[in-house]
Order: sequence, then structure tokens, then C-alpha cells
Amino acid sequence: MQTERVTFLTTPDHKAALDAFARGSGMSVGHLVREATSRYMAEGEISEEEELSLLVDELNVAVPKMVADIDAAIRAIEESNARVDAVLAGEVKRS
Repeated sequence: MQTERVTFLTTPDHKAALDAFARGSGMSVGHLVREATSRYMAEGEISEEEELSLLVDELNVAVPKMVADIDAAIRAIEESNARVDAVLAGEVKRS
């Protein structure tokens, strides 16, 4: 089979979702994209149920990352608040 390269641009989150979905399905991203585009062209529009299933897959990848990012932001704010409190209490010299 002769092949040709196809390149497309996507967001880092979408790429991560593709990687995770492909890994979870035991296939490469290239294979996943070939399968998905072949099905799309053969079937035309996807049903609402299939669309929701795809969204759920993306959310299953995106939500844990968002939670981790929020947790990291909260920790950074708490650390900054503690540092400011210590400076205001005279426990730490200002730098």
C-alpha cells in the first residue's frame, strides 16, 4: 500500500485527547485518525449519541488536567499568602 503524509494542526488539549484515546484503544494516533475519517466519510454526519460519546471521551481527558491545574494554582496562592503573612509578621526579611 502506498501512503502519503497528511498534517493537520490542533490544540495541545486535543492532541493529548487523541494520544490518550489512541493509547486506550491500543492503536496509534495515525490509525485512529484514519479509522475516524474513513467512518466519517462513509457515514456522513454522526449521530447525536456518537457526538456525545466523543465529547465524553474528550472530557475524560481534559477534566483531570483542569483539576490538576486548579489544584496547582491553589497551592501557589496558598504559598504566596503564607509568604506575605510571614513578611508582614516580621518573621521573614523582605527580598
